[in-house]
Amino acid sequence: MRFTKMHGCGNDYVYVNCFEETVRDPAAVSAYVSDRHFGIGADGMILICPSGVADFRMAMYNADGSEGNMCGNGIRCVAKYVYERGMTDRTQISIETKTGIRDLELTVENGTVSLVKVNMGAPVLNPVQIPVRSDRDRIVSEPITVLGGEYRMTCVSMGNPHAVMFVDDTETFPVEKLGPHFENHALFPDRINAEFVQIISRNEVNMRVWERGSGETWACGTGTCASVVASVLNGYTDDHVLVHLRGGDLQVFYDRDADTVWMTGPATTVFEGEIDIGALR
Repeated sequence: MRFTKMHGCGNDYVYVNCFEETVRDPAAVSAYVSDRHFGIGADGMILICPSGVADFRMAMYNADGSEGNMCGNGIRCVAKYVYERGMTDRTQISIETKTGIRDLELTVENGTVSLVKVNMGAPVLNPVQIPVRSDRDRIVSEPITVLGGEYRMTCVSMGNPHAVMFVDDTETFPVEKLGPHFENHALFPDRINAEFVQIISRNEVNMRVWERGSGETWACGTGTCASVVASVLNGYTDDHVLVHLRGGDLQVFYDRDADTVWMTGPATTVFEGEIDIGALR
């Protein structure tokens, strides 16, 4: 199987062009290639496929083989891939995801995609749709107890479910210790992605993320958008926010009038190669 290793702000995936390749068991293949000791090493695998309703379709799988709904960093890399390989010559494209079609705008310099702006759609705040077990209309600064400590969470879906907690210092916060307990908390029937956010100013925050099925990753596009929505809902920031992640920076604009979130950031190609997946067939 031919593949391309790419990342958005350190959120790395193995990309497979399914116009040319066939992946019969993507769950097993994703778990295999994602292993950083015995495989390629990644946060998961993303398949680039034909679509009947958009220019392209992406299917995203986590490092444990579970299928994800959407990946904000991954979709930027898909846009870079299809443009730079001549699969499209347009700088405005649409990509089908499991949670709907996303529109993207590409910034191209000398034939290379340097930035991608993504319409991430409207934030979902209804607990039933996120999903979160709650009888409230929305969850903003609500208590949650993890390992005996009480935290305040704001829950948002941006195609994936997120619980955002605000902390004093992201650098020292024990993400690896607490992350699994947030992910598998009884309040979240489909597990959760947990974001830990430190407010720097009205337009700048730090963020770390624990992703369901992958553990702590260096960036999460939907989580970054959810964190900005949560920051705005709690009155901590304005609508335009620069988010510092462990792997780089993303710009997010929460257009409250249109109820739409826009995310802008880079996409990087690391290397290409082939891997034998015959034993998994």
